[in-house]
Amino acid sequence: MNAGFGAVAAALAAALGRPVASAPEAAVAGGSIHAAYRWPAGAGALFVKLAPAADAALLAAEADGLAALATAGALRVPAVLGAGVAGDDAWLALEWLGLAPDAAGADAALGAGLAALHRVGAERFGYPRDNYLGRTPQPNGWHDDWPAFLAARRLGPQLARAARNHPTLVARGERLLGRLAALYGGYRPVPSLLHGDLWSGNRGALADGTPVVFDPAPYYGDREADLAMTRLFGGFGSDFYAAYEAAWPLAPGAAGRAGLHQLYHLLNHLNLFGAAYRAPALALLDRLLAAAGG
Repeated sequence: MNAGFGAVAAALAAALGRPVASAPEAAVAGGSIHAAYRWPAGAGALFVKLAPAADAALLAAEADGLAALATAGALRVPAVLGAGVAGDDAWLALEWLGLAPDAAGADAALGAGLAALHRVGAERFGYPRDNYLGRTPQPNGWHDDWPAFLAARRLGPQLARAARNHPTLVARGERLLGRLAALYGGYRPVPSLLHGDLWSGNRGALADGTPVVFDPAPYYGDREADLAMTRLFGGFGSDFYAAYEAAWPLAPGAAGRAGLHQLYHLLNHLNLFGAAYRAPALALLDRLLAAAGG
């Protein structure tokens, strides 16, 4: 048994005010960064993530993001029950949700719910705090202009991280930063509350088809960013896109701009996981540069 389980169990019991088992029942899938467990607690169970205490900020940011999405009321998220540090471990406790694969109607409900989430706006692009995309710090300082935010807070920091190992790619990326306005033309997005990391591994559904999202990296940005991420690695059906479009159609040219948002995630994967993502990132950069006039 993990020597830290006892300290975490005591912290969970104190936070929840109910009995908690001295150790988890089983390890479960919970992403590639932190260990995740089903943890008995009284008559129910908890979903608990554990990380080294040095990573407490990552779990705190996740708790904040889930709370922000819950407050919006547009999509179901696991309720945050507590977070903290116990001994050598940082912990995050969420309600346990029984997810059902291939629940009927979930794709369409998710599309409509995502459009409703995007209706939650702000005066500027950004977020009240910085957070993380995976393990990567995600700066969220406020901007009035979306292309400026995209350059300063998204693509620019990723290119800076790639500079040491991928100088050719970075040189092309820096050229692209100077041409972002050409790709936006007359399109002026409004700030929308985004999930921020909406790939198929961060969504699920309850047995009744209610969609659930988790592991967010939220901020107020161009809603096209969330849609572009759903198309990067697949896993979202046609009912999802049809329901979104029925609720809030995308502006003309969205397909051409999607690559900008996908590039952010490809660069993050390149910086986190290595050279397997270099070729697709370069190919996308070249297509975007060509579209922007070189």
